[in-house]
Amino acid sequence: MTTDAAANSEAESPNQPVAVDGTTELDDLVASDDVVLVDFYADWCGPCKMLEPVVERLAEETAATVAKVDVDANQQLASEYGVRGVPTLVLFADGTQVDEVVGVQPEDQLRSLVESHT
Repeated sequence: MTTDAAANSEAESPNQPVAVDGTTELDDLVASDDVVLVDFYADWCGPCKMLEPVVERLAEETAATVAKVDVDANQQLASEYGVRGVPTLVLFADGTQVDEVVGVQPEDQLRSLVESHT
C-alpha cells in the first residue's frame, strides 16, 4: 500500500479515488476500511470514462473508500475477481465482497448500494 493510502485508511475514507496497483494493496485497503467500492476500469473504455465523474462524487460524498484498478496494468488482479468486462464495480463491506455491478449504472443506484453498507 502506498504511504498516502495507508494514511488515508487510518483516518477517514479518502475523498477522492485511490489508485490500487496489485492484490496486496487491494487486500490491505479492504482489510483496513469498512466499505470499499472498487472500480475496475480501462483507459480506452468509453463507458468507464462516462462513469468516472460518478465514481469521483461517490468518493467525495459517501463514507466509502473508492479504489480504482486499471485492468490493463493489473490483469491478474482483475482475473482474481472474475472481471470480464469494464467497468466492473465490486463492493466490499467489513472485508467481504458483498456486491458486483457490471456496466455503467445510474449514480443514485450506486449511491444507494454504497450507503446500504455504511
